[in-house]
Amino acid sequence: MTKGGDDKWKASLSELAYKVCRLGHTEPAYSGALLHNHRCGFYHCICCNQRLFDSNTKFDSGCGWPSFDAAIEGTVRYVADQSYGMVRTEIRCLQCDSHLGHVFDDGPTNTGQRYCVNSVSMQFEATSSSDE
Repeated sequence: MTKGGDDKWKASLSELAYKVCRLGHTEPAYSGALLHNHRCGFYHCICCNQRLFDSNTKFDSGCGWPSFDAAIEGTVRYVADQSYGMVRTEIRCLQCDSHLGHVFDDGPTNTGQRYCVNSVSMQFEATSSSDE
């Protein structure tokens, strides 16, 4: 993951998106534009446009960030994260190594997973059958 000085990413991302995606920061809870998005479609990496999550896997976890119970297979990689005195699993885009968020084993759905993802790390593409 880029730790700074990457002019390409700084030029193409908002300041917050750069800090989250390239430096591993977290957007403030309940601030993300995609938190309450209920349309049908796909969530893509803001950095490389890799398709990451299907809207069918999104659920309201009440945690303040968009939550999904599964990633599209082969699109994310998992990294042990012991920062801030916690033991977590970080998720990164497999294609461009962008920090997306974390996955936890406390999801209420059949997978038992809760992918807690920063809105700013994604862009949404509605499908033609999407309702607003």
